[in-house]
Amino acid sequence: MKIRSLLAAVLFAATAFGSHAETYPSRPIRLVVGFGAGGPTDVAARTYAARLGEILKQPVIVDNRAGATGGIAANMVTHADPDGYTLIFVTSPMMTMVPVVQKAVGYDPVKSFTPIGLVSDYANVLLVKAGSPVRSVADLTRTAAKGNGVTYGSASIGASNHFCAELLAQMTGTTMLHVPYKGSAQATTDLLGGKIDFMFDATGTAVGQIRGGTVRPLAVTSARRSPALPDVPTMAEAGIRNYSMSGWFAVLGPPNLPRTVVDTLTRANLALGRDKAYEESIRKAGYEPMLTVPAELTEHITRDLALWRGVAAKAGIRPE
Repeated sequence: MKIRSLLAAVLFAATAFGSHAETYPSRPIRLVVGFGAGGPTDVAARTYAARLGEILKQPVIVDNRAGATGGIAANMVTHADPDGYTLIFVTSPMMTMVPVVQKAVGYDPVKSFTPIGLVSDYANVLLVKAGSPVRSVADLTRTAAKGNGVTYGSASIGASNHFCAELLAQMTGTTMLHVPYKGSAQATTDLLGGKIDFMFDATGTAVGQIRGGTVRPLAVTSARRSPALPDVPTMAEAGIRNYSMSGWFAVLGPPNLPRTVVDTLTRANLALGRDKAYEESIRKAGYEPMLTVPAELTEHITRDLALWRGVAAKAGIRPE
C-alpha cells in the first residue's frame, strides 16, 4: 500500500509540474527595442506591448537597448533562452537594410530568430521645404535630369530614407547627391534651412511638420495612400510606375522557440488585429495595423532583403 501510495504521489506531482510547465506565459515577458525611449519605434512598441499584455494576461515590459542601429538588441535576443520570455520588436531596416550595408551585424535576419508576425506598416513621404520651387515629383526628377545637383538627406548610410531616394534615382535614371546625417532630425533641420533639396521621412514623424506648414509633401512611398495623409498621392500616382516601398514593425523571438510558445504568441498577435482600441491608437501614431502569422513575416524579410541588396549593388554601396 505504501509503495502504491508513493507511486500515486509521484505521478500526481509529475502531472502537476508538467501542466504548470506547459502554461505559457506564467510571468512577465520582456520586449526588447533597439532604439531609445520616446522615439517612433519605442512609441509603437509600447502601444503594442500594452495591448499584448492584456491579451496574454501577463505584463509585457519594454526594454530599450539602443545602439548599432538596433544591432545591440538583436544580438542580445539571438542569445536569449528560447522560452518565450524575451522577444524583440524590430523595424524593417534592422532586418533588411542594415545587413546589406554592415559587414559584421552579428545576426542573420532569417536564421537567427523565430518569427512571430508583422505588427504594422508605414509609408515614407517625400518632402521638400515649404518654399521650394519643386511642387511635384515630376519637377524634382526633371531638375535632377538636367544635372542641377539635386541633394537629399537621410538618417545615415543604409537608412530607410537613404534607400527610398536611391530607388527613386535608379527608377528615373537620374543622379542625386546623398548627404547622410546622424538621424533624420538633423536632415530635417537642413531641409528647412535650404541646405538639401529633399528627403524622405516616416509618415508618423513627418505629419507634424506637414500640418505646421514647414514642409511640402510630394508623394508617399506605399502602394496605397496613407490614411494619415489622404490628399498626398502615391509615388506611382505621381508618375513613378511600380514604385512601392513600405516599412514595417514586427516581433520575433530567439531561435528554436517551442511551437507551443509560437502558437500562443501568434494567436495573441492576430487577436490584436481585431482590437479596435489598438487599431485606433496605432493609427494615431501614424502607422497602419498589419498583424500576421510568422510565414508572412519571413516572406517580407526575404523579399525586402533581395530588393535592397539589388539597390545597394546597383548604387555601388558596399558593406563596411
